Amino acid sequence: MSLKETIETEYKNALKAKDKSKISTYRLILSSIKDLDITNRSGPNKKETDDDDIKKVLKKMVKQRAESIEIYKKNNRTDLLEVEQNEHDILTSFLPKQLSEEETKKICEQIISKTGATSVKDMGKVMGALKKEHSDEIDFVKAGSLIKELLNK
Repeated sequence: MSLKETIETEYKNALKAKDKSKISTYRLILSSIKDLDITNRSGPNKKETDDDDIKKVLKKMVKQRAESIEIYKKNNRTDLLEVEQNEHDILTSFLPKQLSEEETKKICEQIISKTGATSVKDMGKVMGALKKEHSDEIDFVKAGSLIKELLNK
């Protein structure tokens, strides 16, 4: 079952359960996927929307929610914080599990030694190798700061 079909099934289940928060989140996801479909069908590079495209959209949505959560925490807006946190949890449930900080650090160390990186100038090479091998399971914001830290030792 494709990721889009899974999301549509979850949406139908939320409709049956009359879970308003899930319904609105699934509608947001499905409308973003529909926008992506339209974008992919028009223009010079026509293609079908696949799971990787949908994962990119979901990652973008998760990042937006994470930024909003931080702002709401700083401003003590618990009412809005709960809504954003709920949406964040639903969105992340469709993405592969992210590695912990220790696991990310271990992988970064392995990639650095494999690529022979010695300074921050080699960061692009390390990030490229990291994206090629672990694109779905690593938070690249964390990985970037870890790699800088490791290369500055």
